[in-house]
Amino acid sequence: MCLALPAEIIAIEGDMGKVNLGGVHKEISLALVEDVKVGDFVLVHVGYALNRVSPEEAERTLALFAEAGLGGAA
Repeated sequence: MCLALPAEIIAIEGDMGKVNLGGVHKEISLALVEDVKVGDFVLVHVGYALNRVSPEEAERTLALFAEAGLGGAA
């Protein structure tokens, strides 16, 4: 089973970005997504942003993960 987590982009440098994953900052590749900017939310899987999601969708998904005991965000 694959799991992609929504995360907010907090910095971009070239094809790399830094995201906030529930308070943890992680560097990821942005090579698979186009036209992302700081403040956008992306789905992250194994160090790659797969696609952009709305802030509302990110919030709903993180709330479901928290409800299932899979993370601390709500």
